[in-house]
Amino acid sequence: MSTDSLQDFFAQHRIQEVECVIPDMTGIARGKILPKDLFLKSGHMRLPKSVLLNTVNGQQPDNTAFVGDTDPDMVCVPDLSTARVVPWAAEQVAVIIHDCEEFDGTPVALSPRSVLRGVLNRYQARGWQAVVAPEMEFYLVARHQNPHEPLQPPLGRTGKPEAGRQSYSIDAVNDFDPFFLELSRFCEVHRLGVETLIHEAGAGQMEINFTHGDPMDLADRVFLFKRTVRETALRHGIFATFMAKPMEAEPGSAMHIHQSILDAETGHNIFSLPDGSVSPAFGHYIAGLQRYVPLVMPMLAPYVNSYRRLSRNMSAPINVQWGFDNRTCGIRVPESDAANRRLENRVPGVDVNPYLAMAATLACGYLGMEQALEPTAPMRSSAWDMDYELPNHLEDAIRRMRTCEPLREVLGGAFVDAFLAVKELEYATYNRVISSWEREHLLLLV
Repeated sequence: MSTDSLQDFFAQHRIQEVECVIPDMTGIARGKILPKDLFLKSGHMRLPKSVLLNTVNGQQPDNTAFVGDTDPDMVCVPDLSTARVVPWAAEQVAVIIHDCEEFDGTPVALSPRSVLRGVLNRYQARGWQAVVAPEMEFYLVARHQNPHEPLQPPLGRTGKPEAGRQSYSIDAVNDFDPFFLELSRFCEVHRLGVETLIHEAGAGQMEINFTHGDPMDLADRVFLFKRTVRETALRHGIFATFMAKPMEAEPGSAMHIHQSILDAETGHNIFSLPDGSVSPAFGHYIAGLQRYVPLVMPMLAPYVNSYRRLSRNMSAPINVQWGFDNRTCGIRVPESDAANRRLENRVPGVDVNPYLAMAATLACGYLGMEQALEPTAPMRSSAWDMDYELPNHLEDAIRRMRTCEPLREVLGGAFVDAFLAVKELEYATYNRVISSWEREHLLLLV
């Protein structure tokens, strides 16, 4: 979108204010709200570079090593193609996602958008074009004020909470018709390109799928979609949560990522040979995920809670086995024709930063193809009967990622060091908390 087109967009929608946002490392929207005229006059905004280093609870690690000891600014430049109307705003408001640049115009290495763009540039240099399609699971829950009490399913039109598993139930979705009707309208106005809605296995657990497309565009849409769902839920007196494992007895929530690679010049799917058979690149890509996904887990399972989801027989993977149409595997190959041959990475939780999750899974596949890695034999039975191959907790995941030089090279050493410092601080903060389990079982018994 050109500047003239943007002015036409503002005039058409009578825009008065602009939300100028960037995603930080947790995927939270940071930025400023500017009057329309000031936005058009300034052309960019400045924010402290350290804003990118906020933990999910608002702390920052010692950031001197990552941004310098003067806490300098960065320049946030609007990506005009991301301009959208904010459908729930009381006034006419637009939102525009910005790129983070140094004052010399180079990308800020700590920015999640820069990390994803760096990976995509590697694909472009090889004449490849990545295509992805995310599936987003989330829970609707009753409003909740006391963090010490478990979450509960919300009340729908029946006035009763869901009492059992309602996988793919149409009636269970219809119980929240007012919410979903407004969410659908908001997604259409927001140009999010959502495709299908289903009820997942958990009580109050839903899934929405996106049309496939460019990874940066899909990451932008997922980033905006999370805000849209939460805002819509609040308007209907309930909460929506993207925690990976919000309820102890219910399945966790994932962001499965379907992915394929095209020849950028011809549009041909490089996972298939001209005769329609499987290409060597497909096996190399799968092998890259098998080798490197366990080493990049802080980007696919970024919080302590993330690892509660990755448990045996709970609809989540525990390893990086692969198989044809096998949902027990971390890597699933759906049934498809040669043109649509793809794989599904089932490891990421829905709590991820979408830019970093896209960058991570594409980096793993890229390394597999670059190194011509060979995959294991496909699983013909349940992968839940196999051993755990993924880290058991965040501390283990951080340790594994820090030692992986190929990932540092693809993702950027400066980013990896800063990102892991944020994750270490979050883990240390969590580790100071005395849980209800400890009070229940240790207080008077040890």
